Amino acid sequence: MFDTVTARRNMVDGQVRTADVTNLDLIAAMLTVPRERFVPPALVDQAYFDSDLPIGGGRVLLKPMVFARLIQASRVSKSDRVLDVACGTGYSSTILARLAGSVVALEDDPALACQAKAALAASGDANVMVATGPLTSGWLGAAPYDLILLNGRTEVVPQPLGRQLKPNGRLLCIFGSALSAKAMIFHVIEGELVGRPIFDAAARLLPGFVAPPTFVF
Repeated sequence: MFDTVTARRNMVDGQVRTADVTNLDLIAAMLTVPRERFVPPALVDQAYFDSDLPIGGGRVLLKPMVFARLIQASRVSKSDRVLDVACGTGYSSTILARLAGSVVALEDDPALACQAKAALAASGDANVMVATGPLTSGWLGAAPYDLILLNGRTEVVPQPLGRQLKPNGRLLCIFGSALSAKAMIFHVIEGELVGRPIFDAAARLLPGFVAPPTFVF
């Protein structure tokens, strides 16, 4: 039988702590949330692998190390209102629910949103609301947010999402092309999102966040 408790401990000790993740609340959340609950049944024994994990609809759960470093860099606090964009099956939202005041889990794939609702209900996190709609539009109904997280890569600066941030809010994502992407943290400066790199990272491109084609003459 697959020992999920040991696998979870090995993930945290071998992938997360070794990546200089020291936030004790985040580590505690990743040690207690059953990641296997958020993956397809056929991939349960891969739930704690050191890689992105496909969850259907072309989506993945971010590699544990990348996800943990993004959350640590966000400096999420118990008073924060969070928008979790492309929440997939809800793993990221469940982790954030243990660290923030409230979370809106946004998903545009109805099947994934349904899975997220079921998994979040099983986790008992009452401070999470699953919303279904276009990822690029965010969720105005609960804006403004202290923190916005994109669970994937964008090739464009997501300015529309930036307009849903509080003045001192921050947006975290993987930004750039497939060959030169970096984890970035963005803040609103004079009405525009301005970002700085945090670390090199790879992630699958999110739908709607594709750069327009450029023409060479």
